[in-house]
Amino acid sequence: MTEGLRERKKRQTRQYISDVATGLFLERGFDAVKVTEIADAANVSVNTVYNYFPAKEDLFLDRSAGVVDRLARWVRGRPKGESAAVAVLRELREETEAVSPRLGLAAGVARFMQVVDEAPALRSRLWAIGQEALESLEEALREETGAPPGDPLPGLVAGQINWVHQTVTTVIGREMKAGRAPDEVSREILVLLDDMEELLSPKVLGYAVRAEG
Repeated sequence: MTEGLRERKKRQTRQYISDVATGLFLERGFDAVKVTEIADAANVSVNTVYNYFPAKEDLFLDRSAGVVDRLARWVRGRPKGESAAVAVLRELREETEAVSPRLGLAAGVARFMQVVDEAPALRSRLWAIGQEALESLEEALREETGAPPGDPLPGLVAGQINWVHQTVTTVIGREMKAGRAPDEVSREILVLLDDMEELLSPKVLGYAVRAEG
């Protein structure tokens, strides 16, 4: 469906506020910037800022929705004959080989990670985003396998798959913050993915294979 004028204007306003806020956070640090300053810099009211971003943390982590449903989306989009874990490993390898900024493989990530490290509120929010992603993945696995509510297996497998993803993003963040080149880090992550796949059990690697036909 074509985006209407009103929806487009709202999206553009939201993006503009986020861009202004992010610039201030990167320049001065998260805790040093007040929401009133962001509103002034973006030429909007404080109420407008909160209408688009319920919490200050959302201004800096404005793309968290894509992270929350990433693993579940990869699992639901896997082709026939592929398991959930193999689908996530494949997607991670493809993103890594492409030196994708979506995984944090970009030069500007170093300052981003520094801002996060300096702000307890941002670290807490990132942890919450990780929990939401894990819950979303478990829900997807339950739907894909038809597992009953009391079955612990989808949650156990989700934890293993999430461990792979979380380890990759943590290592990338650490190495980028250390000033490493993205393409160099990507090559090391590909080796790390091979090592982690070897550590996953056949039961995890063979769980939720999409049926043929």
